[in-house]
Amino acid sequence: MADATRPGIAANGGCTAPVDRRAPSIGLVLGGGGARGLAHILMLEVFDELGIKPKIIAGTSIGAIYGAAYAAGLSAREIRAHTEDILTKRTGLLRELIAGGIQGVGGIWNIFQARNSLFAPSALLNVVLPRAVPQDFRELEIPLRIVASDFYALEPLVLASGPLRPAVAASMALPVIFEPVVMGGRTLIDGGLTNPLPFDLLMGEADVLVAIDVSGTTTPSPKRQRPTALEALFASSFLFERSIVREKLKAHQPDIYIDAGTGRYQALEFLKVREILAAAEPAKAELRAKLMRVLGAEVLTVPAPETVPALEPPAGRGKRMRRLMPRIKP
Repeated sequence: MADATRPGIAANGGCTAPVDRRAPSIGLVLGGGGARGLAHILMLEVFDELGIKPKIIAGTSIGAIYGAAYAAGLSAREIRAHTEDILTKRTGLLRELIAGGIQGVGGIWNIFQARNSLFAPSALLNVVLPRAVPQDFRELEIPLRIVASDFYALEPLVLASGPLRPAVAASMALPVIFEPVVMGGRTLIDGGLTNPLPFDLLMGEADVLVAIDVSGTTTPSPKRQRPTALEALFASSFLFERSIVREKLKAHQPDIYIDAGTGRYQALEFLKVREILAAAEPAKAELRAKLMRVLGAEVLTVPAPETVPALEPPAGRGKRMRRLMPRIKP
């Protein structure tokens, strides 16, 4: 939170000391969650509507995609327009994915044999990531940290410099669906498998830490008691991602935590973009209210009055003055 020692209003003989109205800096964390992470767009809209920008951003998986777009200087309106345009043109989306490197129908049957995935993550990335997003971290307007998982080292890897798009591709490389990304001799997969909501990376980096959790929950189907094989495959990743987030929250908590409320959607239901955005509206309102409350408290905090030196009592009246003065504990 903000520094409590900031100068503010102080009563001193009717004079008012200068007030530091610097808005507190904000660290924004966008978590992973597949198509559920489309809700991040609405959270970015809140920042634009309030006229504030994060000092630093951290993102995992789809949070890395939207974190990169926002850090590049795109507005939430531009990001939303691009996303809706791409995801509502289903034929065009599928055509671009096929042209960009889908393994083909045979890949579904051979997935557990020779092939390592159905898609190359760069194929989807080239579709969903606006072209205005630069190629390198150093070209971003806002510092960005991206989380991927090292497949062989069994640990998270934080990427904050060098080529940007491969880093985003690595962060979203969900096993089976997307092939791993090799960077610097390391084989990287989805960052959500090791750090789905990386608010720990930004602790101490900003006055206010905001974390958007889109890991969601599993929702029973009204049509059947058991999940399908595909539902179980994707929901299992959400299960342990959610568990990781819960354990992290027991140790430390961000200043503002938002559950985006899109848990009933599956990982790859991107074509339900409008439904997902509508489902995230309550979370958007919650974030707006919490940001306004925190920012208002930070900017308008009144510090303790300035200390006024004690006056020496007149001669002969020391004892009486001491009786009238309250005792002040050191």
